[in-house]
Amino acid sequence: MNSFFASFNLAGFMYYDGVEVFNELKIGTPLQLVPEPENRHDEYAIALYYNKRKLGFVPRGENKTISKLLYFGHDMFTAKINRLSPDEHPNNQVGVVVRVKEKEKAD
Repeated sequence: MNSFFASFNLAGFMYYDGVEVFNELKIGTPLQLVPEPENRHDEYAIALYYNKRKLGFVPRGENKTISKLLYFGHDMFTAKINRLSPDEHPNNQVGVVVRVKEKEKAD
């Protein structure tokens, strides 16, 4: 079964800590999804972090369902870098894929 949920360019990459850690990032690098329900620009905002460094956000058009599920405690997603394009505009430098975690099987 394919656990693909969404893929997108990391939004706001040039405004946060991405430039400080860009050389550490690789295809497959895991990212943390952190909801920001108090974000004044978007109540469904989900920040993406790498080693406690904020890299940007899930784009507005992709965040609503993920945000609602995370808000209600459903830790069911993984996020990883699936593309790095250092020569592109900063808004297009980092691609992310979000997948649904496989359900753990009981012994």
